Amino acid sequence: MNANDLTIRAYDEAADLESLSAIWFEASLSAHAFIGEKRLRAQRVLIETRYLPQAETWVACQSGLPVGFISLLDDFIGGLFVAPDRQGHGAGRALVAHALERKGSLLLEVYTDNARALAFYTALGFRELSRRATDSEGLPFENAEMVLQG
Repeated sequence: MNANDLTIRAYDEAADLESLSAIWFEASLSAHAFIGEKRLRAQRVLIETRYLPQAETWVACQSGLPVGFISLLDDFIGGLFVAPDRQGHGAGRALVAHALERKGSLLLEVYTDNARALAFYTALGFRELSRRATDSEGLPFENAEMVLQG
């Protein structure tokens, strides 16, 4: 990915829902395999019907095609996902920088079993505030709450 070719634009449900849902699912299968494919398939329905429509979502595009997105609920990152074959080329970093510029500070929760994401956020300067032993559904997947000040 050529960083100069990367653009960030607002989410357009009619144009983006299918591609962002696919990016979310493929990235989640890779990063959150510990959750299980059956649960991820059920969550995908919520991504499409609840989370994307309710969030402020920004889409990273290369050559006009979506490669990743960040969804915000005020200053909370509800999701940051980059297509697995496009990870490591700056889209995630650019999306976080875009969100930080708009919000001034950012909060998030990340599964601690997702070591790559935890390392990514730490490298960007996020600092850990706390941990909890269960996820938002009460399942035994530890989460770390992190913050980044602009």
